[in-house]
Parts: sequence; C-alpha cells; structure tokens
Amino acid sequence: MALILVLVVLLVALLIPLTAVILDSQVGRAIAARLEGSREPSGALGNRVALLEGEVERLGKTLDRLDEETAFLHRLLEEKPAPEGLLPPGERS
Repeated sequence: MALILVLVVLLVALLIPLTAVILDSQVGRAIAARLEGSREPSGALGNRVALLEGEVERLGKTLDRLDEETAFLHRLLEEKPAPEGLLPPGERS
C-alpha cells in the first residue's frame, strides 16, 4: 500500500513540470487562444472594442505617414549641397 502511495505521489510530482511545459508550448497557446476566441464581446463592450480597433488602425496610418515624412525630410537634408560659407560676404568700406 505504501509503495502505491509513493508511486502516485511521484507520478503527480512528475506531471506538474510536464504540464507546465505543455501549457507553455505552441500547442498550449493555440488551445488557450481557441478557448478565448469562443467568447465574443457583446453589447457595449463589443462597441468599445470596435471603436478601439478603429482608433488603433487610424493611429497606425498616422504613424506610417509621419514615418514617410521623416524619411523624406531626412533625404532632403542629406542631398542638400553644403554652402561655401554660412553668411554671404559683406561689403568692405
């Protein structure tokens, strides 16, 4: 009887890290995503999620536009020829 109890305790002790490894793997994450995906937001929460998704998309487009403008200005500054002097020559009296 004591031997069976020791074997059960040993089996449970070995299953704990095995379960942690499986749950942290891609399979475990896929199962968790499927379980969470079955719950759709409804009502006011669904509307808020849709509004936030739209806002995130708008901010992403704005960020892309600013990135393009920055790259353009950077190219413009790099291509500008260096002036001979900082100030035009003055008149001598």
